[in-house]
Amino acid sequence: MAEAEEKALSPAEKAKLAAAKKAEAAKKAGPVGEPLVDNGDGTITDPNSGFMWKKTDAWLDMKKFYTWFDHREYVDWVNKNKDKFGGYDNWRIPNKAEALTLFDKTGVKSLADKNGTSYPIDGIFAVGGASNTWITECSDEKIIRMDLKIGVDTAYPTPDVWSSMRLIRKEGEAAPAPAGKAPEPKADKPVAEAPAAAEQTAAAPAKAPSSGGAPKPIARRDFSSEERAAMLKRAKAHAAEVKARKG
Repeated sequence: MAEAEEKALSPAEKAKLAAAKKAEAAKKAGPVGEPLVDNGDGTITDPNSGFMWKKTDAWLDMKKFYTWFDHREYVDWVNKNKDKFGGYDNWRIPNKAEALTLFDKTGVKSLADKNGTSYPIDGIFAVGGASNTWITECSDEKIIRMDLKIGVDTAYPTPDVWSSMRLIRKEGEAAPAPAGKAPEPKADKPVAEAPAAAEQTAAAPAKAPSSGGAPKPIARRDFSSEERAAMLKRAKAHAAEVKARKG
């Protein structure tokens, strides 16, 4: 547009033109990458990072927000109902770096939240969700929430904070253990059979000296592997004998 024509514009038209120029400049300056892919099964694939995202967030799915302390309720629900979300059961909340891949710094991409307010993530996601998510940097001791409207993670001084969640998964990641259930322990070495009571007795208790003084402590004795095996064998034989007497 010629300079003379631009001067003839009204203030509102000039502002609109400036915004258009800014958006175009941001678009040119933005990183070049493949567009996100809607898989048609409730999931979105990012070919640039290899991440897969749920198309809907916790607010759209459940119409409620979650505190950090009960956020696993939603994660477990999604993994339990995996057939609704691509058939995968290893969905989890993202870390900060992963969440920021959703945030469009150029300001070109836009999605409407539950209040109809636009925020800068790809419009391929479902409209009407929330613009925040819990991230793995959060803990019981430090409450941190990611705001996708401004691309900033904020620490809060109180645990009474609510948030939605955007879940992510990666190919090959293990499914998270359900809340309240500890993962099965992995032993590097075979666990030895528990020793019998006879083996656990290191030494007979000391007798009090005739002078009436306190008994002297007896140093712990370490049995050899042959002695432990012999005691364990005797304990098993005794247990078998008792069982046979009881019929």
